[in-house]
Amino acid sequence: MHTNKHIQDINFDKISEILNSSDQKASFTRVNIIPDESELLKRLENQIKFGNFCNKSVLGIDIYQYSSYPDFEQTMIPVVFKILFDETIELCLQTQQYLFQKYTQNTIINHFISTGDGGFLIFDTPIHAVAFACNFEIVRRSYNSYHLYPRLRKITGGISLRYAITYDKIYKFENNFYGKAIIHNARILNKDNLNRCLIDQNTHEWFLINLDGVENLQVISINEISNIHEFQDYDNSLVIKGRNELFHHAENSRRYGIINADILKIGTIMSKHTQLTVYNIHLQITINMFSSEPDGTNRRTITVSLGNLNTSGI
Repeated sequence: MHTNKHIQDINFDKISEILNSSDQKASFTRVNIIPDESELLKRLENQIKFGNFCNKSVLGIDIYQYSSYPDFEQTMIPVVFKILFDETIELCLQTQQYLFQKYTQNTIINHFISTGDGGFLIFDTPIHAVAFACNFEIVRRSYNSYHLYPRLRKITGGISLRYAITYDKIYKFENNFYGKAIIHNARILNKDNLNRCLIDQNTHEWFLINLDGVENLQVISINEISNIHEFQDYDNSLVIKGRNELFHHAENSRRYGIINADILKIGTIMSKHTQLTVYNIHLQITINMFSSEPDGTNRRTITVSLGNLNTSGI
């Protein structure tokens, strides 16, 4: 992934070399003695370098009550999710050109952990995760309102989604992704039964530090986003020349893009032995739906909501 924060990759062969030289694969002595692990621990810590693990933003998306669909319709849900997923990637790359300038279709797909009825996407920052979720919600609305594969929509019925965004450590092992950001995201998603968009404390603090809070998403411009530290090596020419549908060049008029943003603290949950503070965010987005016509005659402006304002706890 050609971004400013590389995910640490744990190399199994190097770990095996350390284990074979500093440990025993099998030990069956008559008297079992607990060994001194200090040398092995030091060598493993030097190899893994846990302190270098970077924070990434994880966007969890889940199709609500997937298991309650009738048998045939249930088999089509992974197909529907892939359609929505692919359309969202295309929409992000076309209409959020500054934010997603370091992403391609392949890099997004390669940083996606599929669960069949949803999955977890790994991004550099929470604002990437929010932008992708906004676009996913736009595509979902186009599907539910019979603008995208209308006959398939008639077969499956409407799709309801719930979202979660977390920001924490991520690492890679054997081409799979692991880390607290994924674990916490799954815990938050599983606790929600109200189709909301929930974020953790780390995500809340990232927006607080970089944008003075989630609420400023409704007034922030792409110029101001380009001043965030994580974007210092981005191509600023795309601030002016690129399409940036969610965040405009000048001060946002709240008539287009993200027009409303609310955040509410709703409680805490336990993730293994960690207590997570959870916030509910609600965004309203006004944007043009994509059109298959070359002249854009079928373009229509719609407003969708990411999440909702239900505060019934978690």
